[in-house]
Amino acid sequence: MASYSLQWFIDSKDEGKTIKQFLSEQYISRRQLTDIKFAGGRILVNGREENVLYHLRSGDSLDIIFPPEKSSETLIGEEIALDIRYEDSDILVIEKPPFMNTIPSREHPNGSLANAIIGYYQKKSIEATVHIVTRLDRNTSGLVLVAKHRYMHHLLSQMQQKRQIKRTYEALVSGVMGNRSGTIDAPIGRKDTSIIEREVRADGQSARTNFEVLKQYKDYCHLKVWLDTGRTHQIRVHMSYIGHPLLGDELYGGDISKYDRQALHCSQLEFCHPISKQQFIFHSKFPFD
Repeated sequence: MASYSLQWFIDSKDEGKTIKQFLSEQYISRRQLTDIKFAGGRILVNGREENVLYHLRSGDSLDIIFPPEKSSETLIGEEIALDIRYEDSDILVIEKPPFMNTIPSREHPNGSLANAIIGYYQKKSIEATVHIVTRLDRNTSGLVLVAKHRYMHHLLSQMQQKRQIKRTYEALVSGVMGNRSGTIDAPIGRKDTSIIEREVRADGQSARTNFEVLKQYKDYCHLKVWLDTGRTHQIRVHMSYIGHPLLGDELYGGDISKYDRQALHCSQLEFCHPISKQQFIFHSKFPFD
């Protein structure tokens, strides 16, 4: 099994710190350190194994070898073509088509993006499981960010919590928008009568959705949408709440006469790679359907 590793060369500002202290500053959690110690990882200083209480010296070479990634025993790899927009040793950026689950569900146990990724890993002999960072609903298309190992997933999840991963959507909504731009600030929670459907409700989680009109047509509108929070079905719920449901969104009252899925697409993904520090902006055109 392949292992992911990181290396640092210690300079004077970090001299005297313990390995544990230094690694915590690199966002390696206590749980990850436990995994490294007991699940097959290693900590090396100048090529020699050391424990986390070792005091670092200027000029030391510190190598962290993470435990081998284990493929999921329950997730079956499938040979499904992937539209990979970017790949390196840490991440994948994939364009997900509509009508594909991000992960398997009881109703759709096969054919998901996760199944396709496992199949891709198997074909490329990449020992890893699936770490999807930015999920999309089954019928929502667009850009998805995937981590290729646990440490990267941890870093990207922290960035998500700090709103450092920016996603922009395009949507078609019914009606004529009264304002060219605006913010919908309304809490969202699960509907009492459904395990799937959400609604705006006073006891829900805070949710903020921003929108800008790209083009107004006679009876529908093309919007750019971006989020300050990431609640389940947030865009769909908020647009329905203000009386402009997404076209094709049957669950939330959208017009389904011309569309067989909600007209929602993740068109832009922007983030700074937490290891290489490279700034990325990916764009995806509104799909033909």
